[in-house]
Amino acid sequence: MISFCRLSIPRSLGKLSRTRMSKVDGLRFDNLQLRSLPVEEEREPVESRAVPNACFSFVKPTPVLNPKLVCSSRSALELLGLDCDSVSAEELAEIFSGNRILPGSTPAGHCYCGHQFGYFSGQLGDGAAISLGEVLGSDDKRWEIQLKGAGLTPFSRSADGRKVLRSSIREFLCSEAMHHLGIPTTRAGTCVTSDTQVLRDQFYDGCQKYERATIVLRIAPTFLRFGSFEIFKSADEHTGRVGPSDGNVELLTKLTDFTIATYFPQIPSSLPTEERRLAFFKEVVESTARLVAEWQCVGFCHGVLNTDNMSILGVTIDYGPYGFMDAFDPDFICNSSDEEGRYSYKKQPDMCRWNLEKLSQALAPVLDQEKSLPLLRRYDEVYAEHFLTKMRSKLGLRHAEATDSDLVDALFETMHTTGTDFTNTFLVLASLDPADQECFDRCTEDLVKQCCTIADLKAACKPKFSDRQIAQLFQLMQVQPGLFGDPRTMGPLKKEMDKAQRYKTLESMSEASKRETDLSTWKKWLELYCKRLLTEVSGLLGADLSEARHSRQTLMNTTNPKVVLRNYIAQQAIEKAEAGDFSQVHNVLTLLQHPFDAVPKSCEASLEAAGPAVAACSAAACASMPWDDYLKRPPSWAAGLKVS
Repeated sequence: MISFCRLSIPRSLGKLSRTRMSKVDGLRFDNLQLRSLPVEEEREPVESRAVPNACFSFVKPTPVLNPKLVCSSRSALELLGLDCDSVSAEELAEIFSGNRILPGSTPAGHCYCGHQFGYFSGQLGDGAAISLGEVLGSDDKRWEIQLKGAGLTPFSRSADGRKVLRSSIREFLCSEAMHHLGIPTTRAGTCVTSDTQVLRDQFYDGCQKYERATIVLRIAPTFLRFGSFEIFKSADEHTGRVGPSDGNVELLTKLTDFTIATYFPQIPSSLPTEERRLAFFKEVVESTARLVAEWQCVGFCHGVLNTDNMSILGVTIDYGPYGFMDAFDPDFICNSSDEEGRYSYKKQPDMCRWNLEKLSQALAPVLDQEKSLPLLRRYDEVYAEHFLTKMRSKLGLRHAEATDSDLVDALFETMHTTGTDFTNTFLVLASLDPADQECFDRCTEDLVKQCCTIADLKAACKPKFSDRQIAQLFQLMQVQPGLFGDPRTMGPLKKEMDKAQRYKTLESMSEASKRETDLSTWKKWLELYCKRLLTEVSGLLGADLSEARHSRQTLMNTTNPKVVLRNYIAQQAIEKAEAGDFSQVHNVLTLLQHPFDAVPKSCEASLEAAGPAVAACSAAACASMPWDDYLKRPPSWAAGLKVS
């Protein structure tokens, strides 16, 4: 039998002035979620179990040995009203490792379900994350704070509730990188490692090793997700699994209305109930469409777009095997476990739409699908509009023309054909003067320098199977075609066959012939681009023309980042951190906090602004960073990195 308890928590620990910041023990906890929704009471010992008819379960973080601060984000911590100059690195490590519980904090894990890789998985929940509660910042804005990697919860299943240094650094850095790119995201306040050891098999290949347990402080208005509404699901027709609160329409109603009232204040409370819920679903549809459009415009791949990894607020959440594209490839897969390519770059918009359909199904007992599903048309419209608007800015186009979509499609095809670096392409284009032939030729040469070499392409598409093995597979397909009827079998196999064919084609090419082909291909697109740019300044002369050209470059330079968190940049920081040197994590954070700026200048600015416990990097370490290298194409070894 499960019992529940209601909290008696003060609604406020006293109003602070708008500018006053608190010491860490003075954070103003106001745990509205736990007061408003049912919580399963704490059980000892903590063990995996179903948690029916509850949205949360009380559970305390498990302490770690000798917690040590790896890095922290001052701007993220200040959201909580925290005076960063008043707290030491040791205090941050002790508190945000979970070793010390702050006054007013009420730790709990969240219960949710999810469709994972297309199939309903039943109860999932916060298997490695524990919410400390909700904090009111100095501006009274509400923030939920959560420790990822804080130990066992009722939702840990067969895992240990821990995260390790490499994955935690990746989550910490990318959370902050996305924020400074202007993309909606959860934030990361601290990354704390420890001497507690956990056993991991990174690539699920039998090669286990001990790694340091590490915890990330995550910050968001709420961590409610699509899967939060799937705990009420009845038996799934494919997997037979059910949500732990199957059929509890009363709780679904309470959760839905609480979510709308608390996190969607723009929806008038005076609207009839059904209209409010439709307005809520429409908001989620539109914010999700805008989010995935932003991802596509920076070449970001999430990697695990399951319904349990989709925020109800339309922010990026749960950074796992993500990746920013280097050479443009619409079939780019960042997660080495995604063998079918379900969550590849080009499929992300469709997968997010699919997840919204599942959210509509989850809400069906309180919101008629005949009324909610038609709203998905808005997803297609908002995505297309937001994507094209952003791409116009990336190309320096201030005025819309009907052919702009074709121009963007042709650009992507050109980048794909030539294997050009996604991020750096737009930096080169910002230097183009459409009326200057010398500049045109120089820009073309610079773009070709961003193209993959034949050696790069061969390394990327080298097949796992030999020609002989592929021939044998073809013979087997003819003899026993039933073996290959499952798309889960045929997908990876077809991919390997395509790679083998492409590899053969590359073997017959020389670097010189590829360069000539790349030059010709880029010139063709640049001619189209120049014509389009000239329409922007038609009729302008003298100072007006100069101002228009300067305005275009400014637009492009403030829209296109000079640097993103490429896998190899994160990997270099991780390797140093695993050896006990956290300086490069600090340095990379500094770099990512100023993605549109001149790099050395951004480091100086961060040094000047840093507090004692939130120092960005030392001047010596900053000076030793390979800033210029980060603006070039990634090294060839980067293509071999795997993330799972």
